[in-house]
Amino acid sequence: MKFGKEFAAQMVQEWQEAYMDYSKLKSILKDILRFKQQNKAPSPMAATTKGSLKRRVSLYRAFSGLTTWYRSGTPKKNNEDEVDLVQEGGREGDYQIMFLMSGEEGGEYELGFFRKLDDEFNKVIKFYKKKVEEVMVEADELSKQMNALIALRITVDNPVVGGTDIVNLAANGFSSNSSSVFHPTNGGGQGRKRMDVIQEVEMSSEGISEEMKEGNDRDKLSRRETNNIQGFRPAPLDVLDHVKINVELETPISTLKGVIKRSKSDVSFSRQELRTAEEKITRAFVEFYRKLRLLKSYCFLNQLAFSKIMKKYDKITSRNASETYLQMVDKCYLGSSDEVTKLMERVEDTYVKHFANGNHRKGMKTLRPQAKKERHRITFLYGFFSGCSIALIVAIIVNIHARDLLKSLGGPQYMVNIFPLYSLFGYIVLHMLMYSGNIFFWKRYRVNFSFIFGFKQGTELGYREVLLLSSGLSLLVLAGVISHLDMEIDPRTESFRTLTELIPLALLTAVLSITFCPFNIIYRSSRFFLIKCAFHCVFAPLYKVTLPDFFLADQLTSQVQAFRSLEFYICYYGWGNFRKRLNKCEESKVYEVFYIVVAIAPYWLRFLQCLRRLFQEKNVVHGLNGLKYFSTIAAVAIRTIYQFQMKKTTTLLVLAAATSGIATIVNTYWDIVIDWGLLRRNSRNPWLRDKLILPHKGVYFVAMVLNCLLRLAWMQQVLGIQSVPFLHNTALIAVVASLEIIRRGIWNFFRLENEHLNNVGKYRAFNSVPLPFYYDDYNADKSL
Repeated sequence: MKFGKEFAAQMVQEWQEAYMDYSKLKSILKDILRFKQQNKAPSPMAATTKGSLKRRVSLYRAFSGLTTWYRSGTPKKNNEDEVDLVQEGGREGDYQIMFLMSGEEGGEYELGFFRKLDDEFNKVIKFYKKKVEEVMVEADELSKQMNALIALRITVDNPVVGGTDIVNLAANGFSSNSSSVFHPTNGGGQGRKRMDVIQEVEMSSEGISEEMKEGNDRDKLSRRETNNIQGFRPAPLDVLDHVKINVELETPISTLKGVIKRSKSDVSFSRQELRTAEEKITRAFVEFYRKLRLLKSYCFLNQLAFSKIMKKYDKITSRNASETYLQMVDKCYLGSSDEVTKLMERVEDTYVKHFANGNHRKGMKTLRPQAKKERHRITFLYGFFSGCSIALIVAIIVNIHARDLLKSLGGPQYMVNIFPLYSLFGYIVLHMLMYSGNIFFWKRYRVNFSFIFGFKQGTELGYREVLLLSSGLSLLVLAGVISHLDMEIDPRTESFRTLTELIPLALLTAVLSITFCPFNIIYRSSRFFLIKCAFHCVFAPLYKVTLPDFFLADQLTSQVQAFRSLEFYICYYGWGNFRKRLNKCEESKVYEVFYIVVAIAPYWLRFLQCLRRLFQEKNVVHGLNGLKYFSTIAAVAIRTIYQFQMKKTTTLLVLAAATSGIATIVNTYWDIVIDWGLLRRNSRNPWLRDKLILPHKGVYFVAMVLNCLLRLAWMQQVLGIQSVPFLHNTALIAVVASLEIIRRGIWNFFRLENEHLNNVGKYRAFNSVPLPFYYDDYNADKSL
């Protein structure tokens, strides 16, 4: 792989504008090369005796020997090939290179190259300095959090040193004459623990001894404990007098407390409080260490890019400028700063000691999670399942046409009672296929979807895994369908076979069992992440709304027909006569009411999420978004009422058409302008936006047109189109529902593309982790 592609692949995508513009500098070098090739004089050649082959004159010079370069040390440089670079101090401490050979032929191209190089170099240094300053400030804040955490540990655990409580030692001081070792209490109910007396490694300490770096085994730690008992000084407990627990409104209980009283609560010194604080600080350390790793990678990649571009410059111009320039790079802040490396070492030691019980391997496994490995068996299995599914689809089509099943006496009965049961799985499989396509294109165009969704590194599903799940589910469902094509009732029992009629219910039970299975099988972390987001959606106003939560709620709004199929499952198997394929669901008023309720439920949850975000962020945009969903609720409710109406009245028809039209216009505008960020008339890309990920602009216009057309699927209900010549009513409903799922899949890609570009514009590459402690007295905090 060429360095340019590798450079683009390894950069932090949210920081891509802060990296050196390697492609631009490379294009300038190509212009220099093109100029030199056009103005290059022919090199002297020598003809052979036959005159058929010409060789360069240099091939006839005397041979200098193989060992000459080694004996003479460093080879001498040809002064004719050297280039003079003079570093000047620019404004605001910028680096500026003066190219002293600009008067030569083509020198203006090289001068432009060095000017662009200076701009990129200063941009990289400024960004790196800014980020280093930010992490140093964050390190100080984490140090304060650790002081409070250790004091809280002492207060809660109350360990024993030398037969004396640590709480008393912290208050009265510790005698240096004490030579006793630690003795854990054996009394029941005390809950006291042996205190770790390894010398504290603070985030702002000057350095770490080699023994601490290498002393990960138990013997070395125990020897260090014994040697440091004499100088042991417990952490001061008066830190807790100046801190309060930072209560985030994330759970129903904390939300209700936040509404009733203030969001900052006093420390109660409970073990649950300590556990919560440790969990939050652990997440903060993991995210902080990830930030340090990416910052170190940023520094290394840019240094390598400057080295590569200067060597390419030397090769094209036949000069020796790279050595001089790279010496300047090594001496500047980018090459000489070691704050990030030292900070990484301190974070590693602190995390291993305080949160991994001294187990270095366990601690580093958490700080540096391994990248997920691609497995060939996944590719094989989803290919195998997909092939089997296609074969079953062909078999079902041939079976239906050969036996003319749909035109038989039991055909309409099958479409009314059995088809809706299996269509539920069809909606799920189609949505999974669209999501796998989204993942494929997100990865291809470097949209950092795993960061946006907040997936834990190494646990996110790739498009192969999603295809495996969807193809496996489709194989099971299609196998059930082909075994459930009996159209004729048994004349002896006057009913269908019970076992066959229970196949859809067995499939649904199997899917739900796998989804909620507590064992570590079939991507448990992803299943639990989905369940957690769904739980947050159901209790939308009581949980803090994050992007995965409202993104999932948006997906649910496109699965209205799937929820109606679930309602039909309950009615068909609960109150219907499934042995004879009979049901009276549509005759029930309760069924009609719940038919409307399950249709508006996803929009209602999304409406509540908008209200929660309005309350939480005080942003009017969320209120307008809530009104958009409320208009959709009104449109869906009136359309459904009109659908169940026996005598279609003109008033209700006009009302349904009006509300649906308003909701369609508002939703389409919001999709394209707000969610996708398009239709910017004055942008660099007319009627799109300034930054685009896809190389072909026409794709965006096609997507906008498709979104508008697919939004009009509601007209099927309003216009009374219940069936078409070649489709049954239930099949037509399934087609319309599938079109909405396809529209949602298209929406997903451009929604996350816009979110990614917003992150890039704000250089937002990390999640903000709430810290557990809040210092209410800043001056007291500074004195500590």
